[in-house]
This record gives sequence, C-alpha cells and structure tokens, in this order.
Amino acid sequence: MRNYDITALFYCIDEFCKIYEEWEKHRLIPRPGTRERPGKLSLSEMLCIEVLFHLSGFRDFKTFYEYGIGAKYKSYFKDLPCYKRFVYLKGKLLLPLSILLQSIKGEKTGIYIVDSTSLKVCHNRRITNHKVFKGIAARGKTSMGWFYGFKLHVAINNKGEIVAIKFTAGNTSDRSALDEITKDLKGKVFGDKGYISKELFSKLWNRGLQLKDFCM
Repeated sequence: MRNYDITALFYCIDEFCKIYEEWEKHRLIPRPGTRERPGKLSLSEMLCIEVLFHLSGFRDFKTFYEYGIGAKYKSYFKDLPCYKRFVYLKGKLLLPLSILLQSIKGEKTGIYIVDSTSLKVCHNRRITNHKVFKGIAARGKTSMGWFYGFKLHVAINNKGEIVAIKFTAGNTSDRSALDEITKDLKGKVFGDKGYISKELFSKLWNRGLQLKDFCM
C-alpha cells in the first residue's frame, strides 16, 4: 500500500465536509418519527477511507478495508465498524463524493479526453437481493459485458486534470452523459467509438466543441 500523508488528506476532506453537512442540514426535511443514529465514523472519516481506497492500489474494497485500514491505518480511527456495516453505509457517500470531485476541477485547455467506467455494486447473481443502492442503481452494459450499478463519466484535459465528472445509473448512455459533462467546454474532445454519432457531433459543434474519435 502506497504511503500518503493521511493527516493532510483528512484535513482537506474534513474542511469540505463541514461545508457540505451545513448545506445538507438546511436543505433536508426531517421525516417525523425518525432519528439518525450516530455512527462510529464521521462523514469525513468515511470519505477519507473511500478516497484512500482509490489511491491504494488494492483491487477490491474488502481486502483494502480489512487489511489496509484494519491494519496499517487502524490507529487513525477511533472505532471502525465491521466491513459489512461500512458497505451498508457507503450509499450515503455517493452525493458528497460527487460534489467533492466536482469542486477540484482542472484548467480548461481546449483539448479534452472523455471516457466512462462501470461501478458495480454487486455480482449479477445478487441483483435481486441487493438493498444498498436499490432504486438508484441499474443494469448496464459495457464492452466487458452486463453489470449492475452505476457509471462514472470523466473528462480530463491534456494535462491529465479532471475538468468534468458525473455519476449516472448503469443504463445511461455515454452519449447523453457526454453532452452534459462538456456543456461548458470548447475546443476538441476525443472519445472512443461509443461516443461518435452525427447528431451528437452537430450538437457539440454548434456550441464550439469538436468531437473526434481516438483513432483519427
């Protein structure tokens, strides 16, 4: 597992969470008869763990949580919930994580690359029993086959900086997501054949963005 300054990372995430939680508190209408049970981890700690996973090099979250967090970084957290409990709570991270990524956009350089990847929430055999993202996840298909979950759509500039990002249900087409994540961009955008269509090319061209195939 790679070494990171976890204190600095947590500080940045915690500052973001203070703003996010204040915003969330004023926009949500509490349901009568319900109460929030305080968890073992704060939102800041949970987001920090999620970000560390994507920086760690571990291929699956369970191994990372049990051996990475549970061994190397355990002293940084007061009380860790079990793996199953953390996975159950991951559903609440989708919105703040998306907003966090949106807040660290890179420079608009005029040259961009777009791509998407599947975010599977369970094995296809467990779809009917899946509860964590029930109602918001969906079946989708990529070049690797069918999956159940979400899609992550990303646009980066020629410096490798993220300029736009969007989470969608797994059944959202790459073309419809591309139209939205590039709405503030001008110049040239490169994507694979899944993005290429005459209708989308004309739509982007009319607002100053030229869509090009990777192979061109």
